[in-house]
Amino acid sequence: MQETAQNLAGSCSFVKFGGCFTNLYFYTMAKPYVVGIDIGGTHTVFGIVDAEGHIIACDKIMTGDYPDISDYISSLSRAVTGMIENNGLNGQIEGIGIGAPAVNHNTGVIEGAVDLPWASPIPLKELMEKATGLPVSATNDANAAAIGEQIYGAGKGLSDFIILTLGTGIGSGIVSDGHLVYGHRGLAGELGHTIIRPGGRQCNCGRKGCLETYASARGIVRTAIEMIAEFPDMKSVLSEIPPKDLTSSDIGIAAAKGDQLAIRVLQYTGEILGEACANFCAYSSPQAIVLFGGVTNAGDHLINPIREAMAKHILYIYKDQVEITTSKLPHSDAAVLGAAAAAW
Repeated sequence: MQETAQNLAGSCSFVKFGGCFTNLYFYTMAKPYVVGIDIGGTHTVFGIVDAEGHIIACDKIMTGDYPDISDYISSLSRAVTGMIENNGLNGQIEGIGIGAPAVNHNTGVIEGAVDLPWASPIPLKELMEKATGLPVSATNDANAAAIGEQIYGAGKGLSDFIILTLGTGIGSGIVSDGHLVYGHRGLAGELGHTIIRPGGRQCNCGRKGCLETYASARGIVRTAIEMIAEFPDMKSVLSEIPPKDLTSSDIGIAAAKGDQLAIRVLQYTGEILGEACANFCAYSSPQAIVLFGGVTNAGDHLINPIREAMAKHILYIYKDQVEITTSKLPHSDAAVLGAAAAAW
């Protein structure tokens, strides 16, 4: 790859981004910008990014507002092309990179994304190319976040790490020896659907006891609702919020103010996540596990129990070898930058 870059240097400029992706080069031809799109279960965030990783413009739409995939693609493509036009960049976009749940990296098809409102399979790459007229590269959203974190954030300088995206669901990206692990069908990295409590909570994937039913934003809310019922004498601001309106953010804010039930919810969640992280260390012997997403805003009330539980359950050969850390980038920036990297 490096020789190829050197051979092309006479006809185009290229930029090598830092970190351990030593063979990862992004070429800037006559068109110096790309669009990065992060599709989440709640929001779809998108931005125009230059070759140095600067986000020129950024916006979002609500994913759940479009129960029909055709309407969603139409709205998203209009918003993206409108942003390009509004910034005077018509004809200067090299392509589009998309991070989305359960995307097959090899085909650009969404295969069974349980946290999105549309039936699979969805030929995402094909639909967006037809709608925008631009070339599209699509990958798993957590893989895109891992690339963004590797180049710009907490993964910089690391050759082996795992990123866990804690949002509506739980995704993951696994970096081993400087390379993302895609697996033989391009679908590797579904650690949110590892079973951490056999026979436990029903998951949207059809199985019971998946990690995301306990440690995603929805899982944390479910734990809070259960604990409110289990401990009716424990006064909590959370019990004053209708269950349908309760969010993981509410729980984190309450815990920060000393609400004992909220603290108990986060302690329980952290213990489960820490146990899962101990198991994950045996998969790829990472230097770090990076926690990414809005759930991490709960801070030490969540992070400390994760560290304690991982230390308790980790295999002895990995003891004191793996750091638990949080993303060093704002959520939307890392996701958009990672998706943009896929476009280059």
